[in-house]
Amino acid sequence: MPSPVENLRKFLNLEIKRNCDNRAIVGGLDKILPVWKRDASLYNLSPVITVQITNCILAYSDLSESERPAAIADMLMLLDGKPLITENEPVEVVDSGTGTGNPSEQLKPIPPPTINLPIRGNPQSVSINHHEEQTGLDAPLTVLQGIGPAKASMLRSLGMETLENLLYFFPRRYDDYSRLKPINRLTVKENVTIIATVQSGGTYKRGKPPRDITEIIVSDGTSPLRLIWWNQTWPIRTYRPGMQVVIAGRVDLYLGRFVISNPDIEQIEQEHLHTNRIVPVYPLTSGLTQKAVRKLMYETVSFWAPRAPEFLPASIRNSADIETLPLALRQIHFPDSLDTLDQARNRLAFDEIFLIQLGVLQQKFTWHSLQTEKINVSPEQLKHLVKILPFELTGSQKKAVDQISLDLASEHPMNRLLQGDVGSGKTVIAGLAASIIADNKSQTALLAPTSILAGQHFQTLLRLFANDDNDIYPFKKDEIRLLIGDTPEPEKAEIREKLGSGGIKLLIGTHALLEDPVVFNNLKLVVIDEQHRFGVEQRSALRRKGKNPHLLVMTATPIPRSLALTVYGDLDVAILDEMPVGRIPVETNIIYPLERERAYIFISSQIKKGSQAFIVYPLIDQGDNDEFLSAVTEFERLQTDIFTEYQLGLLHGRLKSDEKDQVMEKFRKNVIQILVTTTVIEVGVDIPNATVMLIEGANRFGLAQLHQLRGRVGRGSENSYCLLIPDTENAIENQRLSIMAETNDGFLLAEKDLEQRGPGEFLGTRQSGYTPLRMANLSDIRLIEKARAEAQSLFEQDPTLSDPSLKPLIQKVNDFWSPGKGDIS
Repeated sequence: MPSPVENLRKFLNLEIKRNCDNRAIVGGLDKILPVWKRDASLYNLSPVITVQITNCILAYSDLSESERPAAIADMLMLLDGKPLITENEPVEVVDSGTGTGNPSEQLKPIPPPTINLPIRGNPQSVSINHHEEQTGLDAPLTVLQGIGPAKASMLRSLGMETLENLLYFFPRRYDDYSRLKPINRLTVKENVTIIATVQSGGTYKRGKPPRDITEIIVSDGTSPLRLIWWNQTWPIRTYRPGMQVVIAGRVDLYLGRFVISNPDIEQIEQEHLHTNRIVPVYPLTSGLTQKAVRKLMYETVSFWAPRAPEFLPASIRNSADIETLPLALRQIHFPDSLDTLDQARNRLAFDEIFLIQLGVLQQKFTWHSLQTEKINVSPEQLKHLVKILPFELTGSQKKAVDQISLDLASEHPMNRLLQGDVGSGKTVIAGLAASIIADNKSQTALLAPTSILAGQHFQTLLRLFANDDNDIYPFKKDEIRLLIGDTPEPEKAEIREKLGSGGIKLLIGTHALLEDPVVFNNLKLVVIDEQHRFGVEQRSALRRKGKNPHLLVMTATPIPRSLALTVYGDLDVAILDEMPVGRIPVETNIIYPLERERAYIFISSQIKKGSQAFIVYPLIDQGDNDEFLSAVTEFERLQTDIFTEYQLGLLHGRLKSDEKDQVMEKFRKNVIQILVTTTVIEVGVDIPNATVMLIEGANRFGLAQLHQLRGRVGRGSENSYCLLIPDTENAIENQRLSIMAETNDGFLLAEKDLEQRGPGEFLGTRQSGYTPLRMANLSDIRLIEKARAEAQSLFEQDPTLSDPSLKPLIQKVNDFWSPGKGDIS
């Protein structure tokens, strides 16, 4: 009578012959379990091996046909008496019956000592040692055979420390060698895969100084082809005449003949990791070769991808129409086709966006669960506040005020983003919100990133909303104060005393507001300008100075819709997309370096009319970068050689705050006609008399930043101009700048900037809350909307995400957001 080992081996071999269709036994492999387990017990088969085979069989039907060969390999190894874990390690028996269950919950493998892993029908050996404690995908890379401390250090420099890191170490590109071509149909500069037979080979010298050239001639019956290597002789010893090989590489011409230099070659009977397929190309570091990394990845992915725990519920996968995680991880590394590669990318990108959405929606849910004091404002009060302004609000400003009023009247703290183009009137909206707070005998803090911007806000809000002689104004002048690092200590002490007693209703400042001695009496509104310039901890520190205060964050950088739905998805958004009446669009022109004199002449003509100009440089000083112009060096040249009849000023980030203030005050009073500066004037500088903005090295800035700089002019009643001078006249490099000349629409420019340069310029420190994105594109609005819809649907069904079945998903969200501190607003 055959033993249970022989019986099961027979069915497993039959299953392999049937291409793993789970029909070697009628009804599925799991139907054998009741009888087999009884026989195994009578046969005295190891309990550890019996349990592990049981778990493998229970999981088998839920695996895809491409995943099943690895499971069969595990079981065959177990039948050989090699447990996946040792006899004295604990074993979790998932189910002793015949149900199939969820494989990600049932099958919990631990790396085996030796696994005979079938790779496209050709067994390979993946060896894993047990010198270190195994913890599944959390195990360090040193558990892999051949990965010692030195190689682990190399891999660590690429961000890989665990087996899971390896699975998520995605290729940087793919070379498609999957389409075979006969040699007589090759064309120059194409990447190809060829099957051919080695004809001959030899080594000779060529060039000055002479170099060894190894040449091997192969043929596929249609034509010969030369393969060449420089200063390498090993191919002669490796590839002998008559050997059939698969060759992949780029076709070039050398001495009038088709050649492939330094090709990837594999013998025909080998598994084709480097040829005859879509080949992944991974990032490398010193000491690692592409072939070595590819082999390591193949072995790791083949064994571990099928065991990656699926964290997305089936309902979400079906609704979103995405692949399972194990399949996506395998196909992203070694795709069977371009279609399966796209499907894998789609799943993994969806994961990242979906996890962002869950994080921001959870933050939004938490924020809205907090309680705060209602701050009501009647329509009459609002009309009264608006009436004191010396201008009429735009339609979008009125809408923003209404939205903020409703937020303040809620019993939950406001969490709103006010975004508007340069000059759209955000400061006025912040002032109206602070006025509502002041009417309710509470306090507002306004945090700005620079002393220049803080001072600008202080002057504007003091002018518009404070008056000692007229009671219709919401503030007395001494109720609005400015606190920056350079504020004299006696004045700081006075501000702290009046702030604590409630005498100051609106405090404007920089990081000085965050200091511990600054204590508010009743802080109810926190306004953060250019909020992307502040970190999570800084924003939280200011909010903690009140009891669940309302939060209004502002940005002059228009945020693309896709980012507003993801990175800023926890915030309610108010948009200022109209310009105040009388604002004249800035005319923008590209001027190339050889035409720089024309720009100087134009600036002189504007100054003679009484106007002023900015000249912006990307660097403060040259240092080792003498090929680029810098503010300090050019300031001296411009003052001495070009604009000798005018007064120039120099402004940059290394100046002390009082020095910056002195320069800006002289510029405001037109004592300085031309301000030579860096991007320190990017935000907040309001000089209505300035009509020209000249930007050197314009190609080195993003469109959003250029738009911010351009917004420093055109704030008066005269026509204004922005002149962009790139470093070179390279047409392709400067094509991006032409968009600046075509539109003044900051939102359109923001979309273009996101497409061309990625999200970095918009995020600032905000993305620090979660794992950097590897696969998702934050400009993919269709995927983002799909992921957000799925996340919102999940929250509608289960706002607290307390369903036990969501535990794997919750853990994944926590892991994804673990780099941050939790407060992302």
